[in-house]
Amino acid sequence: MATATTVPSTADKIVPVTDSLVSATNVVKRYGTFTALSDVSFEIRHGITGLLGANGAGKTTMLGMIIGLHEVDSGSLRVLGSDPWNAGVAVRERLGYSPEHHTLPGDLQANDFVRHIAELHGLPKAEAATRASDALWLCGLGEERFRPMGTMSTGQRQRVKLAQAIAHDPEMVLLDEPTDGLDPLQRDSMLDLIRHIATEFGIDVILSSHLLDEVERVCDAAVIIGEGRTVAAGTLDELRGTGTIGVVVELDADPTQISSVVERLRSSGAQVNVDGRRLVVEGDDDSVFDLARDACAATGVGIARLSRKRLSLEDVFIESLG
Repeated sequence: MATATTVPSTADKIVPVTDSLVSATNVVKRYGTFTALSDVSFEIRHGITGLLGANGAGKTTMLGMIIGLHEVDSGSLRVLGSDPWNAGVAVRERLGYSPEHHTLPGDLQANDFVRHIAELHGLPKAEAATRASDALWLCGLGEERFRPMGTMSTGQRQRVKLAQAIAHDPEMVLLDEPTDGLDPLQRDSMLDLIRHIATEFGIDVILSSHLLDEVERVCDAAVIIGEGRTVAAGTLDELRGTGTIGVVVELDADPTQISSVVERLRSSGAQVNVDGRRLVVEGDDDSVFDLARDACAATGVGIARLSRKRLSLEDVFIESLG
């Protein structure tokens, strides 16, 4: 008697990925009567992309849907060309994930933990052991890789989480608040390591964070989520715009001289913000640059520095969220 053969549906197959790694269109996610995400749309391409938003904005929920842990209630989500809910296991084999929480088995050695996660991603035992050791060395834990994780600092546990996310050589890694709990030096070191992994090993990164400066420092693009919806998305240059929004003038002068420069600028119709010896003259064309220079020359005030001011990611974030 012939046996029946089950043919996988199209939704369960892995579709070859294009330049778009993650594509979300009008994604909605609810938990009972609570709406975590109400309208999220964005496109993530190669490089390092920051998933930016305040705590509770829905970033972790979004990451959970990308790795197929939560089903989209409405809208469309494609990850590496596939539906992550219907093709979850196959998608997760190609992803690495570092969760926000620091709860790791305290009595387990870091090397054994990373090796185990690599095996869960389908690597044979021998290869998983080699990859675990290599990943921990890369993340700066070569000498500490046989220590129980309960004896490690927060910074070391963050590196263990990064090591287990990359040990199986994924196409893309999702890092949820990877600098949480780190001091400034540890934070800088972690961001440098993330950038190194992305550029040297060609691994695309989605970095979830509520810290504007770290996204601006390490990311190529950003998706800003606020109140459950996408408020802005694009490369950092696209978000900030290519035009200038004014000039920054650092004066070599005493307070009286600075006041005369400010009065002259304001009498010419310019909007000026004063911060000690630093003036910010608002505007978006070369005339503002010339106006600031001429005001200093007319009042005989020395200029320590004169530069164009561009939108920062903080400006974009504040404007986007109102």
